[in-house]
Amino acid sequence: MWSVVKSVALGILFALLLPATEAAASPRDLLAAGRVDDAIASLQAQLKSSPNDAASYNYLCRAYFALADWDHAVAACEKSVALAPDSSDYHLWLGRAYGEKADRVNPFSAASLAGKVRREFERAVQLNPRSVEARADLAEFYLDAPGIVGGGQDKARAQAAALGSLSQAKAHYVNGRIAEKNKDRVAAEKEYRAAIEDSKGNANDWLNLALFYKHINQFENMEQALEQAANARTAQNEVLVECAEILLRTNRNARTAAQFVRRYFTSNSATEKSPLFKAHYVLGTALEKQGDRQGAAREYTAALALASGFSSARQALQRVSR
Repeated sequence: MWSVVKSVALGILFALLLPATEAAASPRDLLAAGRVDDAIASLQAQLKSSPNDAASYNYLCRAYFALADWDHAVAACEKSVALAPDSSDYHLWLGRAYGEKADRVNPFSAASLAGKVRREFERAVQLNPRSVEARADLAEFYLDAPGIVGGGQDKARAQAAALGSLSQAKAHYVNGRIAEKNKDRVAAEKEYRAAIEDSKGNANDWLNLALFYKHINQFENMEQALEQAANARTAQNEVLVECAEILLRTNRNARTAAQFVRRYFTSNSATEKSPLFKAHYVLGTALEKQGDRQGAAREYTAALALASGFSSARQALQRVSR
């Protein structure tokens, strides 16, 4: 017990030695750095003096989204959309927040939220028909949602066709998801590999192929695809954390997962998609799975130093400190 307590103390010391927030640090910079507590405090202070700042509400939504605090994320995103109703990006983020909340409520509430998700994604596409992200998110909604709330494979195919002139790789991805939904593994794999070819080996497209192999329980192929994602020439370093998460969820290789996250740390290119607090949590999980409770405690503490409201890290720290 004392060794774990000592480890936690070291983690707190590490947190205190983190670089101080620069006065000029923008919300985007703070979110990219994974300093969610600083981002939220900065944004709340900014909104006190500028209560009609739609951009600040959008960033606040994204900060809460990173914490998986869906209620606060929805409230902030609704404010941003109310203040700037013609912003495609704000509607897109509101749809995402509604979608995540819908996954965690009772079926009746989920059905109501699903309608809101569809409307927000459709509005995002209407406002910016060339948005690859908005069309891809809308296509996935159509594919996953039942017809009663506006889903449908024909609608998803229409979005894939529209994506063809914007991003062939993303169009192949959506068609792969459609084939996978129809249990056509051969066609799905072909589409995911076509996306990799069109993107010239983009890391995210390798990651999508790995997820496909995960879904069909081909774990050796999954690990090979994850290695390709982690070492892709057109690499996005944030993919390293996602690769580690997939390995941990499938109980495959905690040591490699830890190596992926450490590579992310040394890349010095943290992003909002894989914030540092989350990377610390994932590394802590990898160490815990290897039996290193002290190391895990340090990482969970470091995560909480950046995002004190991150409940997953708090629960994990309590677990390893028993």
